[in-house]
Amino acid sequence: MVDIKMIKDEDISGYTLVEGFPGLGLVGPMAISYMIDKLGMEYIGYMESDQFPPIVSIHKSEAMPPVRLYSSKQHKIISIFAEFAISAPMVKEIGDVIYDFLHKNSVKRVICIGGLPAPDTDTDKTYAIASNQAELKLAKAAGLTPIIDGVSAGVSAILITDSITDEKQVPITNILVPVDQSIVDPRYAELAIKAIDSLLGLKIDVSELESEAKEVEQKVQELLKKSKESHEDYKKVASGEDDKMYG
Repeated sequence: MVDIKMIKDEDISGYTLVEGFPGLGLVGPMAISYMIDKLGMEYIGYMESDQFPPIVSIHKSEAMPPVRLYSSKQHKIISIFAEFAISAPMVKEIGDVIYDFLHKNSVKRVICIGGLPAPDTDTDKTYAIASNQAELKLAKAAGLTPIIDGVSAGVSAILITDSITDEKQVPITNILVPVDQSIVDPRYAELAIKAIDSLLGLKIDVSELESEAKEVEQKVQELLKKSKESHEDYKKVASGEDDKMYG
């Protein structure tokens, strides 16, 4: 079971959710981490599940859940920052839980961030998928290129599916940055943030993004590795394959 817990009683009705779970190029975590820092966003909640890998994050000597919610009252934004990759069997449940959370809290809009595998990443072009024509029009006005044919996957795909099948839909735009799957480049996060700026008018200074994104990349890569190892060890213990883990 997946649940979202709030540690602060904050009215987030009318806010925009920015989501970017780890995926191709780590575009989401790099961009969201930078936004949290530059916008001074506050830690307000977390996501939990007994199916998450058994890890805890340490930030400034404080132990924290690896999937956290942050908010900015000034900009009316909330974000979800995750430090491990979501396993395929959990994607739908997480997407559905987030969408239900949006309705319960009257969140007005969602912007998802992701990577798009592309043969040519030497471009400033950023793509978009939208849940309705009004969102697509806003994306085009912000300089994003609509994807004409293709498929989407992951949590963002579940959110879009929930939106288009919901009579009182929460509108969603999925920003997709062309990435080389073999590398992680801070420029991917820069393109994503510039696209978000165009959509929301946040005016985020990206001059320090390269150095900070590299740090985020290293931390997330390390956590991804640890979460995978922890999850594998945990499965061995649960199945009784590794007696050493009990000693």
